Amino acid sequence: MALYSCKLGASDGKILLRDFEAADGGVLRKNLEDQGFYVFEVKKKPFQFLFDKGIKRRKIDNRALLTFNQEMLVLIKAGMPIMQVLDAILERHESGALYEVLVQVRDDVKAGAALSVAMEKHGRAFPYLYVASIRAGERTGDLPQTIRRYIEYLKRVGSLRKKIVAALFYPAILVVFAFIAIILLLLYVIPTFSQVYTDSGSQLPALTQLLITFTSIFRRYFLLLLVIIAALVAAFRSWKSTESGRYTFDRFKLTVPVVGDVFTKYSVAGFTRTLATVLGSGIPIIESLRMSIGTLNNVFMEKRLFEAVRFIEEGGRLSVALQRIHIMPPLALRMLGVGESTGSLEDMLIDISNYLEDELEERMHLLTTAVEPAIMLIMGVIIGVIIVAMYLPIFKIAGTVG
Repeated sequence: MALYSCKLGASDGKILLRDFEAADGGVLRKNLEDQGFYVFEVKKKPFQFLFDKGIKRRKIDNRALLTFNQEMLVLIKAGMPIMQVLDAILERHESGALYEVLVQVRDDVKAGAALSVAMEKHGRAFPYLYVASIRAGERTGDLPQTIRRYIEYLKRVGSLRKKIVAALFYPAILVVFAFIAIILLLLYVIPTFSQVYTDSGSQLPALTQLLITFTSIFRRYFLLLLVIIAALVAAFRSWKSTESGRYTFDRFKLTVPVVGDVFTKYSVAGFTRTLATVLGSGIPIIESLRMSIGTLNNVFMEKRLFEAVRFIEEGGRLSVALQRIHIMPPLALRMLGVGESTGSLEDMLIDISNYLEDELEERMHLLTTAVEPAIMLIMGVIIGVIIVAMYLPIFKIAGTVG
């Protein structure tokens, strides 16, 4: 995600300068326009790696945001006014990103601003989705229920992310250690054997000679190889940061056999849960869809979903719109249609998200179960070939002596 500086015209005539995180500048512009802003400029901030060092201190992670909302919910339910709620939370926090932001939020609220307006000034700390939910809760007069929904949303999203990370952790460790073992064999072990064989002057088997030649070339150009790999990675990241590059790469991810289905389910599960949360806060369906699009985190799917939003604006049904863009499994579409017909769209969206998350968890379990032995088998074969190649001359000498 890159950081964009945006100059916007609001409906009341005010000119706003805001920073937003987005994967694509074109999609961000379209999203802002659909939210009713007149977009004067969307400009990508240069030197992101330098700028991030300054902004990360102001960014609140999901765990801190979850704790903050849990504390705020308890205090509001106890009947405390919002100013006292903020003061009580600030007394508990002595420093850090949350403290710095909440001090400014409290000052703005004290000056007469609504909580959502005060939070909106800190887009790096409070996601737009969260601020919009708080604003909706203020309008309906049911802020505790809105906060409770968002807490549940953060817990479910965090739980899914942890499960995916846990599923990928062990295979990643296997690959790293196997790669290190092969590099050490090529750089240190094989050269030692090759020197011994060279000193002996014996005729080496073809496999051993081939491995020694490869190792010699690998050692000679190892640093150059690292530079080339680094350059290729940098070039790929630069290409992927462009609008066309991100679109092409995100589309490619969805077409990869087996893995593409995982990417799709993960994106749609997050989208449906977000949409349910926003709808539950009392925000209209069109605005809720526009706010939830960014949670797909896939430019290709986001652009397809914009097509669905336009179809709904023309009077179409949500289930039909999503069926037209082919981003949701057939069973989930049927569930969505039932939810629309019975007037329980929010509950059905949550059920769809739960269904997709269960499917995703099962698929990740199957993948890791298959990948772990495959990695061990491949690396075992590679290391085994290296060992056999280096011991073939010894076997040959032993056979001659015998």
